[in-house]
Amino acid sequence: MKIKSVELTNLHVPFTPHTDQHLKYWLPHWHIVQLCKITLDNGVVGWGETIPNYTWAKVPENIAERIVGRSPGDLLWEDNLGAGVQMALFDAVGKALGTPAYRLLGAKVREWCPLSWWAMDMPPKDWAIQCADAAAQGYMSAKLKARTWYDLHAAVRAIIAKVPPQFKLDFDFNATLDNAANAVDFIKTLEQYAQVAMIETPIPHGDVAGNRHIRDRIDRPVAQHWGDPPIMTALTQDVTDGFVVGGGAYGLQRQAIAADVANKPFWLQLVGTGITTTWAAHMGAVHRQAKWPAITCMNIWASQLITQPIELRGGYYRVPETPGLGIDVDLKAMKKYTVDYSWVDPPRHVYRYSRASGEVTYYGCSKEALCGIYPRDAMPIAEAGSNLDVWEDDGSREFAEIHEAVQNDHTLRRVEKIKKGKKK
Repeated sequence: MKIKSVELTNLHVPFTPHTDQHLKYWLPHWHIVQLCKITLDNGVVGWGETIPNYTWAKVPENIAERIVGRSPGDLLWEDNLGAGVQMALFDAVGKALGTPAYRLLGAKVREWCPLSWWAMDMPPKDWAIQCADAAAQGYMSAKLKARTWYDLHAAVRAIIAKVPPQFKLDFDFNATLDNAANAVDFIKTLEQYAQVAMIETPIPHGDVAGNRHIRDRIDRPVAQHWGDPPIMTALTQDVTDGFVVGGGAYGLQRQAIAADVANKPFWLQLVGTGITTTWAAHMGAVHRQAKWPAITCMNIWASQLITQPIELRGGYYRVPETPGLGIDVDLKAMKKYTVDYSWVDPPRHVYRYSRASGEVTYYGCSKEALCGIYPRDAMPIAEAGSNLDVWEDDGSREFAEIHEAVQNDHTLRRVEKIKKGKKK
């Protein structure tokens, strides 16, 4: 049994309409999904996918030279072949042997795996829409990109008015709380909401003393990314209740074994459509500490790219028992979305941070950069009545002037008269 061919196809998969209202400014390059098709000399076909502008490992340009003519069984654990190729190899070998992929990964410990909704930072009403959609689709938790330029108390209240009381919220601050003093002070105010379940990366991982201080003083589990700080530091200093893990099959297995020895749960962060989400189920089936809901971001795309969409029941989805990954790629969708490019730029825009007082600050940086610039400027922590809007280039002279003024990490501050119903 040898590999006969490998084919890579780039797709531009649209986001769901509501997600696109926000994500097009932050991560438009996530539209690009690369499908990998591996054909064996016995006719068996395996499928996998890579989100090339995010995934832990891209598929090398010389992939055909590296794998064609070789035994697929010899390559299963080579993470450096890229996410899509590795998935396709496990899919093909599982099909050839008549066994589900999880049997090739380890001993099954669960039949149903928890899965979480994912959403970027949004104004309160939009988070409420996202979480209501999540609950309607069978999710029971959402991992949300919490940002201190929003009124997060207003956001939580808006969400819990729209979801069942059992629906949980995991807040990923991506270090925007900046320091332990800010983090403890603010997170303690969130403890009034039973729905707030976990806190991820409240401050920079490298601040070991600060992270330990936070964990000792808040009444919610804290999650950090595996390897930052180094794993032995994280364990000996006991700075986290659990981990965010990802990567290839071999690397993830090593992380999972250590987490199990330390009795630290984790969530799998393996981003992609229904293809990757199914791969995450096979991973979750064999790793004992994969007890926190996996993060695949499947919900952001308008198509799962598989013929039988994944269905959730009470926040869980079933691990397939059919050979390989147990999916069929939607070839009609594949044909519809195929493109010959690998990057999508955001439309020209600025961010407008507004406070209840009428004071407004404009930023011209990316959302990633704003995560550093906003706390650097000692801006308010989730102040009541605060909000962040996007102003897309409307061709006006006012936009052009503001856009020019906020380049190179500059900001523009001014007071704007508050008009009822006024929108930018």
